[in-house]
Amino acid sequence: MIRIAFFDAKDYDINSFNNNITDEFEMKYYETHLTVDTASLAAGYDVVCVFVNDMIDKAVIDALVESNIKLIALRCAGYNNVDIEYAYGKIDIVRVPAYSPYAVAEHAMALLLTSIRRIHKAYIRTRDFNFSLNGLTGFDLHGKTIGVVGTGKIGRILIDISRGFGMKVIAYDKFPAKDSGIDYVPLEEIWEKSDIISLHCPLTDETEHMVNADSIDRMKKGVVLINTSRGALVDSEALLEGIKERKIGAACLDVYEEESDVFFHDFSGHIVADDVLARLISMPNVIVTSHQAFLTKEALENISLTTFANIREYLSEGTCANMVTYKPE
Repeated sequence: MIRIAFFDAKDYDINSFNNNITDEFEMKYYETHLTVDTASLAAGYDVVCVFVNDMIDKAVIDALVESNIKLIALRCAGYNNVDIEYAYGKIDIVRVPAYSPYAVAEHAMALLLTSIRRIHKAYIRTRDFNFSLNGLTGFDLHGKTIGVVGTGKIGRILIDISRGFGMKVIAYDKFPAKDSGIDYVPLEEIWEKSDIISLHCPLTDETEHMVNADSIDRMKKGVVLINTSRGALVDSEALLEGIKERKIGAACLDVYEEESDVFFHDFSGHIVADDVLARLISMPNVIVTSHQAFLTKEALENISLTTFANIREYLSEGTCANMVTYKPE
């Protein structure tokens, strides 16, 4: 029997994993995040299963190793929340590299359409029987230029969707996809020529705050920025200033750089202490969703099945195709 301690568990997680569990696994679901203070809850288990806002730092890794945890199983693609360098040689890590690129790309387009056609505002108005069209003027996507930063599976699907709307697509990727037919340009050209910019790249030291005061200054006046990737790709304070200065025409955010203490929780009856996030949400041209781009039935199914397969493969073979690898210099 493989015993798994599952952290940051939500109802949709529990349902999807319970639907696919087999007799070889025993699950214990914890609502709390995995931190150095909660790591003791994993004692006696073989595997910890974690999500994007569980911070796997040195102290947590040491605590897991001391508890004889055999594996950290990420149920997400990104691993910037894990100190993989420190984990090297101490404990192995596996991830779910792709669960539904369609879900994320479609959510990015849904945010864009909602924003530029003022659908969220129209919905609120008509609920109050206000059928005025004043202030709801949008613009056509047809003929506009969208700059896609990152052309992995999600980025390429958004490119296909954008072409279906008759948009001109330019893209940037450090490692361009060969024979893809994608019009790759330097990153500076993305900032300067795009009417809409959508981010679909991983968070690294190189990409952190790639959208900052300097890059915003290069952008077209009225540009629409979409981020469904990682929050720290965008300098939130610089974004706020860009909106206040009317340089950023709209922002569609499914992620936020300080989201770990806010997203996935209900603060409707409380005061949010994050002033930058509160000011962003108060802006009429900003839409924020709480890291829900991945949240489809298909994605949850793939996450649970792949996570179980990763654990099974690692514990039986000592390795896994979806291991997160660190190469020491």
